[in-house]
Amino acid sequence: MSKNLASIKGLEARKAALEVIQAVGGGAFADVALDRTFKVYSFKSIDKALITELSYGAIRQRYFLDRWIDFLGKVPANKQPPILRWLLHLGLYQILKMERIPPAAAINTTVELTKTLRLIKLAPVVNGILRSALRSKERGLSLPKSKNPSLELAKNESIPLWLADELIAWKGVEDAQKIAQAFNSVSPIDIRVNKLRADVKDVKETFDSFGIKNQLIPGCPYGLEVPAGVGEPKNWPGYEEGKWSVQDRSSQLIAPLLGALPGEKILDACAAPGGKSTHIAELINNNGKIWSVDRSSRRSKKISANSERLGTKCLQLLVADSNDLLVKHPEWKCFFDRILIDAPCSGLGTLARHPDARWRMNKDNVQGLVSLQSQLINSLSPLLKSGGKLVYSTCTIHPDENFNQIKNFLQLKTEFSLEYEKQIWPGEEENGDGFYIAVLYKLKN
Repeated sequence: MSKNLASIKGLEARKAALEVIQAVGGGAFADVALDRTFKVYSFKSIDKALITELSYGAIRQRYFLDRWIDFLGKVPANKQPPILRWLLHLGLYQILKMERIPPAAAINTTVELTKTLRLIKLAPVVNGILRSALRSKERGLSLPKSKNPSLELAKNESIPLWLADELIAWKGVEDAQKIAQAFNSVSPIDIRVNKLRADVKDVKETFDSFGIKNQLIPGCPYGLEVPAGVGEPKNWPGYEEGKWSVQDRSSQLIAPLLGALPGEKILDACAAPGGKSTHIAELINNNGKIWSVDRSSRRSKKISANSERLGTKCLQLLVADSNDLLVKHPEWKCFFDRILIDAPCSGLGTLARHPDARWRMNKDNVQGLVSLQSQLINSLSPLLKSGGKLVYSTCTIHPDENFNQIKNFLQLKTEFSLEYEKQIWPGEEENGDGFYIAVLYKLKN
């Protein structure tokens, strides 16, 4: 970055954060945009943490910040030139949502950044709106209230209006608010200890000796929680040696529910990046055969890399559309002892980890995914042996993708029975993501 940027404290980090916000505004995924920025520039860990908080925070709070622009500006947020809108988001987020940054620094750096970007004519607009926001905050003023509970929830917790409507319909106003607040919390980093190469006690002691804060995760026998913002997991001890991998605590509950036994034939139908395939392999002590299927060759490479690092030697990778497996492999009818379908879904349970995901999804997208999920479970169920188990899971909270999906399947497939079903709501399971799990048993002939 230029000397001009480097001469003002914090300006380089804010410029990088703005680039991430802009990229996401243009359709990029937040994690990809952030990684790209970190590869382009050389930042210290403390700066990386600030860039992550600024960019992810402004993206997460997009709707809330837009309402402030509407309230304070002469032109509505959605009519602003995109670069001005993102600059205002960057400044407003610091003023309205961050306690540790002095408001004067937030205003000055945002205005200076505007000038640096050769948008000098916009600098007075940025300065005026940010100073108005600061005055409003100092006076204890807030945005105008609505009598519509969905509008209030959407505005205060920065979620799309359609999702606010749905949450209230599913859970009522009070619980909807708790879930939406969980969407805006900063998730810890959960790790799963690889029992093939280590045990939880040893990894915990190693982390303690390196000054990495951690604690056991209740209900996850191989799980440890590390607070967010303590560095990059790939640099922690034991990662390269395959002693552990990063996996959310809710996701860690899924593989054990397959009940897989050593020597069995297991299908993981939507396997990339391999977290659940490798977990199953660890649980059966590498004794068995796991077919890890994914339609993306690029994503399948991640399965291979994770499996190699963790030492899970019983995985067989297959790049294919799982809907076509029976057609291409007729010998697989009634072949597998266990099948896991971690289905493509709306991801509405993981909005805390993916700040941009809430702005990508809508009702039509969800119904498209419901059709895809239905096709998958109906295509794959004939591959299961009589007496076998099929686990269907998603990282969403939408009933049509979860309870209703399984209810419809069971009405059509009378040879299956529901053995277990659980919906985990964000904020409910000790900081875990929102997840759905159903265990289906195929009756013996």
